[in-house]
Amino acid sequence: MECKFNVAGIVFSVCGNQLCNEILKIGGFTPFLAGDEEDSEFSFSFSNSVPGEFDIQYSFEYEDVVGEFGAWSNGFILKLKPSFQEPLFLWCEYGGKEVFLYGNLSLRLFRFALWVGYGLMTYDKGIIAVHSSCIVADGSAVIFLGESGTGKSTHTRLWRENISGAVLLNDDSPVVRVFDDGTVWVYGSPWSGKTPCYKQEKYPLAACVRLSQAPYNKMHKLHLLKGYAALHPSCPPEFAYDERIYSHISTTLGALLKVVPCWHLECLPDADAALMSYNTIFDW
Repeated sequence: MECKFNVAGIVFSVCGNQLCNEILKIGGFTPFLAGDEEDSEFSFSFSNSVPGEFDIQYSFEYEDVVGEFGAWSNGFILKLKPSFQEPLFLWCEYGGKEVFLYGNLSLRLFRFALWVGYGLMTYDKGIIAVHSSCIVADGSAVIFLGESGTGKSTHTRLWRENISGAVLLNDDSPVVRVFDDGTVWVYGSPWSGKTPCYKQEKYPLAACVRLSQAPYNKMHKLHLLKGYAALHPSCPPEFAYDERIYSHISTTLGALLKVVPCWHLECLPDADAALMSYNTIFDW
């Protein structure tokens, strides 16, 4: 059994009954199903073994899960270990087109591993899954960046409540793609955090906005270096510690910032902040 998905114009296969049955239980993936006739650029498969020791480049925690990302002798590897449960491993070879999984396929681990695996297969294609909340207005997309709890989702909700026609594209991990001709598009993805918003849609990127809380509303454009500093923390942190990956991420960010403005919005969680950011970005 094989099922195919298209995320940001990249088609990939999930192979075998076990993985196909599990991925179709993850509601966010159904809108991204692709036709059998489409050619896959890479695949996910289940394995009966896992590489041995690996060098940990980045460790993290979420919920009760301890994560480790690093490199083994011939590629990259991810380990996700929940409390009192078996771990899930994901790995691939350098330059390979197959991503392997082994272990605990609980849906929350599987979803996260698919996100990392997709990133490992696309980082050299001008593609970054950006931690942000993405709103669409006037036919273009805006991504709001910031640490957890700074109000990204609140701000895009205020856009929807106060700006006619504004709709949410993704609330956690939209995919940004920079093409060779310099155009920049934002795509919906199967990863949208706590807000179920899974849309197989794409829009030109109009702006990137870094949010911070303040007792006032103020917005200003960032120059190139500060724009890079605003975007960098919202890129996958797992990929920041390996030069083979991050050189591509850095190149993609540089190409994006040549054509897309980046702003800093200091704001209250109110309608005036949403209207100010909308009017500033779209120059009304």
